[in-house]
Amino acid sequence: MLWDFSFEFNFYKNKISGVSIVIFRRNYSDNVITFPSNHPYNKDPWFPKHHQADSDGLLMVGGKLTPDWLLYAYNKGVFPWYNDGQPILWWSPDPRMVVRPEDVKVSKSMRKVLRDNPFTVTYNQNFLDVILACKRIKRVGQSDTWITNDIVKSYLKLHELGHAISIEVWYENKLVGGLYGVDLKEKGIFCGESMFAKMSNASKVGFITLSRKLKKQKYHLIDCQMYTDHLASLGAAEIPRDQFLKYLQ
Repeated sequence: MLWDFSFEFNFYKNKISGVSIVIFRRNYSDNVITFPSNHPYNKDPWFPKHHQADSDGLLMVGGKLTPDWLLYAYNKGVFPWYNDGQPILWWSPDPRMVVRPEDVKVSKSMRKVLRDNPFTVTYNQNFLDVILACKRIKRVGQSDTWITNDIVKSYLKLHELGHAISIEVWYENKLVGGLYGVDLKEKGIFCGESMFAKMSNASKVGFITLSRKLKKQKYHLIDCQMYTDHLASLGAAEIPRDQFLKYLQ
């Protein structure tokens, strides 16, 4: 799982190659830990130490998507990402792709779009439609989505509890773009999950508008999880995992 802008990753062996469709490994390396069903605390969220993740960042197989698990995971710098038919896969990549709200880059053309203001941006007005649009939007070379029905149900519950938020972008009263993520208010970190656009620049307008709001609220980081050229063009950069984890302390 990551914040995707029409890209995905192909995982094979212990290397990552940027290609067009998610194909998760079926055989995990020996150092990837499966959550033990007989663990004495198996009713409570638990993860291995971050350094036990494999070279791709895969930390653990198994666990749950209940609100307590998800909140524990994000506060520990861990996130779920898997396909239908797979067990839940939990990730802690090193390095970590992040951007400070004040460092988000706005191109000259985007400044004009924002100045002309053809869109209306709202917050938490239609979380369900935003996550469903992220799930259903057609992306170049992608035939499947990691936003499974279980993911939708779990993050909707997290939204109802006030921990997951949506940003909607409207044009002529139609939802044309947006994004959602997990809001770690006490830590000043927004964990971006996915975005979509049905009109040119719609998702960028949502992202830039959100970054400006987070800057005013003195947030420290927007967590983008993994590298993409698109995120880099918006000002995001990779930092060591240990440095990222310090923000969560």
